[in-house]
Amino acid sequence: MLLGLIEELLQEADAGWDQIDLLAVGVGPGTFTGLRIGVATARALASARGIPLVGISTLESLARNAPLEHSTVAAVLDARRGEVFAAIWAEGDVLLPPAALTPEELAKRLAEQAETPLAIGDGAVEFRAVLEPSGAVIPEDQAVLHRVTAINHCVLARDRHAGDPNEVLPEYLRLPDAEITRRSRSSR
Repeated sequence: MLLGLIEELLQEADAGWDQIDLLAVGVGPGTFTGLRIGVATARALASARGIPLVGISTLESLARNAPLEHSTVAAVLDARRGEVFAAIWAEGDVLLPPAALTPEELAKRLAEQAETPLAIGDGAVEFRAVLEPSGAVIPEDQAVLHRVTAINHCVLARDRHAGDPNEVLPEYLRLPDAEITRRSRSSR
């Protein structure tokens, strides 16, 4: 299905593969299956077509949505299982590298920030009641700031060094559900 959508997009843009000089792929964090499919497809296309490939952090891409007046930004994705994937930046510096945390752990990190943090992403919306008491500002639920966009991936990719496609790997941040289940069964 993914390859069909890519071909559709190229046709819609009236573009051919010969016009593509760089591929960008979101490397997560995110769902295991989605990341595996996306990264594997991008790696295969880059290798087969001889096009450089750049992996882009989903959290970093999300953080680019923040208006310039916010110097401290937390990108927060709902990781399910009562957790979030989050990272915090202040004026371009990483204060919290991408991590899987409970919303309470993230709220503590947000409360420690010198500047009032802007928290964006579906995880900020989902856990608003936990994060807002930390002092974080969270835009209204339907705000476009909460959406991860391909445009941000492309903007970030322009300034990155493209390397060997086989070195672009998913950023999972935690074990998959199947591995957790397997480990819990084997420990019984």
